[in-house]
Amino acid sequence: MKYRSTSVGTREDLLVKSQDLAQGIHSRADETEKLRHVPQVTVDELRAAGLNRVLQPSVYGGAEAPFGGLIDVVSTIASACASTGWVLAQYTIHNFMVAQFPPETQEAIWGEKPEALVCGVLIPGCGKAVPVDGGWRLSGRWPFASGVTAADWCILSGFEESETRDSLMFAIPCEKITVHDTWHTMGLSGTGSNDVSVEDLFVSSDRAMSVDQSKFGESPGTQVNSGPLYRLGTFAMFSVVQSATAYGHAKGTFDRFLKHTRERTGRLSGQRVIDYGTTQIKIGEAAASLDAAELVLHACADEAMEVASRGDVMDIIDKCRMRGDATFAGNLAARAVDIMFSLAGGAALYDSHPLSRAYRDAKCAQAHITQNWDINGSNYGRVLVGLPTLDTNI
Repeated sequence: MKYRSTSVGTREDLLVKSQDLAQGIHSRADETEKLRHVPQVTVDELRAAGLNRVLQPSVYGGAEAPFGGLIDVVSTIASACASTGWVLAQYTIHNFMVAQFPPETQEAIWGEKPEALVCGVLIPGCGKAVPVDGGWRLSGRWPFASGVTAADWCILSGFEESETRDSLMFAIPCEKITVHDTWHTMGLSGTGSNDVSVEDLFVSSDRAMSVDQSKFGESPGTQVNSGPLYRLGTFAMFSVVQSATAYGHAKGTFDRFLKHTRERTGRLSGQRVIDYGTTQIKIGEAAASLDAAELVLHACADEAMEVASRGDVMDIIDKCRMRGDATFAGNLAARAVDIMFSLAGGAALYDSHPLSRAYRDAKCAQAHITQNWDINGSNYGRVLVGLPTLDTNI
């Protein structure tokens, strides 16, 4: 491995780059939805800017920024296009996960191509891993492989066929994966979140790690990546990732909606809608929801980094709080979109209206398990009253 000085810039540099790209990405939002995947021109821009590398180790030219850098970059792109922001979030968090894999995996992925795009599906029940000499033979079919169309590598998970039934994760080149055209959906259409499958694929032991190894700050990757970022519990932070997308999408929608509302008049009354008290209170509620969502997400990221910087690992209550609080932030963002949709009236029922897609995208984002308040909120409540967590991944 050859040491590379940081080539993509700092957290602040990547935020500026994302802001520079946002307008063009927004202009392609319709195209992204129709294609059902991110346009190649957008993929090329994201890759060239290195936005997916905000959490990549500096030894491979990444920014190795604090976890809040993901929130900055992903929310900015999501403010322009929800589907593009969602895909970037996947590329960014799975890039982070590569840094926790064995050093051999990191070199295989980043050694010749440090700008590689990495997607993944972490649903172990969809995969079966049979132990063999030197590794495993993996079979399965996984849904929701967001961004797989343009990805170079994919992280898939499966249960080991053994008495222990360990939950394992495998790094696989995308040319060895079959992609099934299944992504025909009401929202987030441009994410290209198709099914993927492999059949009896050999994966060597140096391209795999267990979920348990990601929990306690001592993953295989920490042999070479000793910074506090890579001591974070991967699954404890997942709700921050998806909620950063939800927040960015809602904030961009709000900013555009507010500009339009200032100039809007009622069709029947002929009066400015901003003069109605009901409009004012709903806009205030949407704005407060977004303010709170942003604060909560950054608080989660900052606290996690502070704990890791001390060399500590969060206890199970704090891990469940991370999941619960970040999920709540995503739900606050979705609430803001709901409020805007209710204010738009009948016009938003038309597919051509911006709030139509915004509403559909928000609803699809909420279907992700990290955005499910019933699951994440109840699990947080369980541990607070002294019951064991039901989330075995954190």
